[in-house]
Amino acid sequence: MADEMTQEDIDALLSSGNLGAEAEAKLGPAQPVALQKLAEPPPPADPGSVDMLYDVELEVKIELGRAMLSVEDILRLREGSIVQLDKDAGAPVEILINDRLVAEGEVLVLNDYFCVRVTNILSNKDRAINKTMR
Repeated sequence: MADEMTQEDIDALLSSGNLGAEAEAKLGPAQPVALQKLAEPPPPADPGSVDMLYDVELEVKIELGRAMLSVEDILRLREGSIVQLDKDAGAPVEILINDRLVAEGEVLVLNDYFCVRVTNILSNKDRAINKTMR
C-alpha cells in the first residue's frame, strides 16, 4: 500500500521534529486536542473514622457447639436423631467473624425466630488465647 508509512519514515519524522508536507498528506492535517483537567483526589479518610468500612461484607457464624462423630455414626443419622454437643445447656454461644472468635452471646427466641444477644465482646488478649486453644 502506497499510503502507509514505513518505520524509516516514522523514525525520520520523529528525529526531525517536524511533520512536513509529505507526512501531513499521508496522515491528514493535525487536529487540536483539548486536555481535560484531572479531578482533584478525594481528601484522605479520617483515620479515626469507620465510615469507609460500612459497606464491607463479613461472614458471621454463631457456633452452638461441636461434636466429634465417626463416619459410621454420621451414616446412622436420621431425621429425629440427637447429636450431643460439647457445651452445657445455657452456655454462651460463640460469635465468629471470618472464622475468628470475637464475642459470646446467648440464644433467644423472638417472634418465632432464633436470635443471639451479644453478652461479651472479647478483648484482643482473650482472642489471642482462644485462637491458640482452637
